[in-house]
Amino acid sequence: MNLFENMLSFGPKKSTLLLLGLFAGLVASPSNAQNKPAAPTPDVIILTNGDQLTGKLERSVGGNIVFKSDVIGEVTIPMAKVQELRSAATFVVLKKDEKITRQAKPATTIAIADDTVKETSGAGQSVPEKNLAYVVDDATYNKELTGNPGPFQGWNGSITGGATILQSTSYGQTYTVGTSLIRTIPSVAYLPLRTRTTFNLLETYGKLTQPVRPLPPSCNGSTAPVGCEDSVAKTNIFHTDFEHDKYFTSRFYMLGGVAYDHNYAQGLSLQQIYGVGAGYTILLDAVQQLDAKTDIHYERQHFTQYAPPLVSSPDQNLIGSTFGEAYKRTLPGKILFTQSGTYIQSWNNTNAWSAVGAFGLALPVYHRFSLSVNFLDNYLNNPAIGFNKNSMQFVTGVTYTLH
Repeated sequence: MNLFENMLSFGPKKSTLLLLGLFAGLVASPSNAQNKPAAPTPDVIILTNGDQLTGKLERSVGGNIVFKSDVIGEVTIPMAKVQELRSAATFVVLKKDEKITRQAKPATTIAIADDTVKETSGAGQSVPEKNLAYVVDDATYNKELTGNPGPFQGWNGSITGGATILQSTSYGQTYTVGTSLIRTIPSVAYLPLRTRTTFNLLETYGKLTQPVRPLPPSCNGSTAPVGCEDSVAKTNIFHTDFEHDKYFTSRFYMLGGVAYDHNYAQGLSLQQIYGVGAGYTILLDAVQQLDAKTDIHYERQHFTQYAPPLVSSPDQNLIGSTFGEAYKRTLPGKILFTQSGTYIQSWNNTNAWSAVGAFGLALPVYHRFSLSVNFLDNYLNNPAIGFNKNSMQFVTGVTYTLH
């Protein structure tokens, strides 16, 4: 008796149920036959004191291993305290004396023991801790090497804000807000830069009102007559700049940038600069960086204009050059020190030159928050008629670091 005869012998109802069950089994059997993807084998690290952790090797920087444990999360362990570590993932091993280029580098599986990283595939080289710079997973290395994030991705930097409020017989407020953003490609220290983009903005605005007290009898209790009105002092200083750098070597780059300035204290309604130039990184290590750059640019100065018979300073259309340097250093306690100096010289009107000097300290307070102290001195050799050449600011505030 064949299969269908056996099914018919059960009767119509039972035969239908049997047929449905057989069909369901045929449909399900292929998926059951397929092997499910095997879960990745966890990395295991054994410490010199016998402790053992399972998880994933993230990276190694110098003599420190960053390991993400399944139990306690991400930990940093000195290589000297590691007895043995093996990983099934592939990594790129970079030595301290190795010249890093933008060419792809083969990745290998590795093992760590006796203060040495050994490649367990590929060339099989061994790199002792004293010669080790970085161990980076293959995916991250290639993403940083070839990736190009979108224009709104990859930005790091800080935002600063401060305020002073006075409410008494005299009353007024002063507000300061600033942001400093930077975007580097690649974003990691172990690969040479391809591009760097910076954006800076600083605005200081203040208004202080001083009423005439006591009012002279001629005012009749009103501030409307001449000599009876309140005295108002305003501060409005604004600066922003945007620069894009294209690196041709690990130190040398070409640049293009724009800058805008407004300084009520110097009668400068708006200064615009559009330029191209070159820069060079003189110092670069784990704690400090010093850059020097120059450009040639078009500059337009528009000064505050008054109705006749008052005399106004004429606007200026200038061709000039900027000579600048910028230095930053990480001090003990993760205190960040920054310093910059800029000299702007006009070639078609040598009297129209200016200079800017700045110093800053950011002292960590809590997580990403820091107390910032900044000094800024702006010298304009050709201010508007009746205004001082020098404008100095001392600003304190709270800074929030984005990353």
